[in-house]
Amino acid sequence: MVYLTGTIYSARDAAHKRMYEAYQAGKELPIELKGNVIYYVGPSPARPGRVIGSAGPTTATRMDKYAPTFLDEGLAGMIGKGRRGQAVKDAIVRNNSIYFAAIGGAGALLSKTIEESEVIAYDDLGTEAIRKMRVNRMPVIVVCDTYGNDLYQQTQNNG
Repeated sequence: MVYLTGTIYSARDAAHKRMYEAYQAGKELPIELKGNVIYYVGPSPARPGRVIGSAGPTTATRMDKYAPTFLDEGLAGMIGKGRRGQAVKDAIVRNNSIYFAAIGGAGALLSKTIEESEVIAYDDLGTEAIRKMRVNRMPVIVVCDTYGNDLYQQTQNNG
């Protein structure tokens, strides 16, 4: 387990699709990919007095068709849940990136690590809008690393 502190961005399926289409058209993206981390999350609305609602991870494989391109453009890491395809794992190694898993079903707990949240793009997507978030000690697990290790594959082979 590692604990992330700093700025990350949220983006799910619809936001990835829009960013990918913008990239393919040569348009500027709403966030700088280089050196940043994207959390695959669509948080629920915040209750009064809270920064954000429940913020649990979504299944990462739905972003697999976009991830290699974004990694090749400098994306440093991704946070989600579940396995990644081989093309994504190859791009992680090629780009010295990382894939973290957040604990599924622990959205209320994870939301407590988010100290700031601001919608910065695609507001019309509601919960799937892109958010800039400041996290403090968000617990995640390294699943795919820069050396080609895949925790899910390793535990399956050892179990």
